[in-house]
Amino acid sequence: MTKCIRLDVDCASLCRFTSAAIARPSRLTPELFALCARICDECAEECGRHAPEHCGTCSDARPVCAEACRGI
Repeated sequence: MTKCIRLDVDCASLCRFTSAAIARPSRLTPELFALCARICDECAEECGRHAPEHCGTCSDARPVCAEACRGI
């Protein structure tokens, strides 16, 4: 579960940072969205391997976030 927890924390941190980047113009925003989508995909995949309820919730939510990042 260590890898799963680390990915959760990294994903949450990057999602918060990316959401803050939306509020200000940046030429790097598209790259942030791409990275956010990638880490959300990886997090969902890892969480999908575990049984705890949190992991199921995470593996369901992360693809939605990844698609939102790709759609911007």
